[in-house]
Amino acid sequence: MFGLTTRWSLAGTGSDVSDRLREYVGKESQPRFTGRPGLIEKIWTMQPGGFFAGNYLWATEQARSEFVASLATTPSKVTEIVGHGPDIIVEFEVIAVAEGGEGMAGITELGTAFRASA
Repeated sequence: MFGLTTRWSLAGTGSDVSDRLREYVGKESQPRFTGRPGLIEKIWTMQPGGFFAGNYLWATEQARSEFVASLATTPSKVTEIVGHGPDIIVEFEVIAVAEGGEGMAGITELGTAFRASA
């Protein structure tokens, strides 16, 4: 497997940016990546006021390379929401994966992007 992380700083942003990122992921990004050929998994992570990241596991180095190349020609909507491009784009090798006792079944749509508004 072949990993990729894209990460944007959220320093100096307000809760409105975090809210917009959650909404974007839940309504647009997660559905767009679900079932994507070559992608094993994407996990979106955020520390409000700290960072927002896309963490990818690709089946092949070619699938990852094609996606990375597309980042140069098609900026992410995250860039629009945050106001600047990613601070970090790092490719890496995945050495191993262990599935915990809770398993992966049913994990799709469990993140805060899918939590009902209070």
